Amino acid sequence: MRIVLIGLATIALAGCTPTVSDRGQAVPEAGAIPPAACNQIRAEAYIGKDAAAIADQARAAAGAEAVRLIGPGQAVTQDYRNDRLNIETDATGRAVRVRCG
Repeated sequence: MRIVLIGLATIALAGCTPTVSDRGQAVPEAGAIPPAACNQIRAEAYIGKDAAAIADQARAAAGAEAVRLIGPGQAVTQDYRNDRLNIETDATGRAVRVRCG
């Protein structure tokens, strides 16, 4: 009975192990879709413009899935998301900096 339970546990956990390449590096499962990555260089053309008006255009230009407007002194979370464009604004709402994360 004990051998059967150990065997069943081994089979159940086998699906949880990552696929490993020849060099020992974990590789994504077949068919996995990689997350979208943001490219801030493509959004830098929007610096100096009204951030609320260009937020969606800048997001699309950067290839990001999400956009976040950050006002001066505004508290924000420090989580990093490679699919998010952050647009920092000045007191008038103009974009002064764009960055991914």
